[in-house]
Amino acid sequence: METVIAVLAVIFLLFVVLGAYATVKVIGAAKRGVDRTITQARRTVEDHTLRAKSFAQTGPAGEIAQLRLSLRTSMRATQDALHVGVAEDESLRESLGLFQRLSVHGHELDDELKRLESEPDRAALAALLPELRGRTERITKSADSLRWAARDRAHHLAADDLDSLSTQIHVETGALRHWQRTEPSQAPPPWPETPEADGSHTQQTWRQTPKSRTAEEPTRPAITPPGRRQQYPWQKKPRPESTT
Repeated sequence: METVIAVLAVIFLLFVVLGAYATVKVIGAAKRGVDRTITQARRTVEDHTLRAKSFAQTGPAGEIAQLRLSLRTSMRATQDALHVGVAEDESLRESLGLFQRLSVHGHELDDELKRLESEPDRAALAALLPELRGRTERITKSADSLRWAARDRAHHLAADDLDSLSTQIHVETGALRHWQRTEPSQAPPPWPETPEADGSHTQQTWRQTPKSRTAEEPTRPAITPPGRRQQYPWQKKPRPESTT
């Protein structure tokens, strides 16, 4: 009895532990989902704010907003393209590592541009713009190069796969259409039938060999009968024999 109670207690504890683990996992996944949603919403709001500033403000402040918007758009597009591509092509993992190193410089520049948005000295801000514009252009060009290289590789692999598939389909369709329609052959001539059991004969189909002339003529008897012998004038007629 005590053994049964111990086993039931262990099973109960296992269920409790598994339930607690599942609860933690669900809460963690929900928290990550909420954080991801909040981060995405914050980025969307910030992008719309920057876009509005770039159109509404003039001078260095408007250009700073435009630089931030261009930098964030390029980096985010490259990040999404590489993360999607590396799931299908492991050779892009090195490119993803290079992008992560580039992202460090991108975040530093974005933070610097964000601080300069509230800079009251417009003259000093205008003096910094050429250097900030050059850094932004270098980072966005590098990110764009990685993104377009990944896309070109994906398109090239897809084109190669399509060419190979088209070749296989062409070969298969040729094999399916390769049939030979045989014409019905002429029936062979019939064999001569064997004679029936009642003695009747069927017409012979083989050509008969010609018979000799002597074979066609009736055979003549060796001794001519007396009635058929040739008579001469000097011969006497034979007398009939008497029956008495």
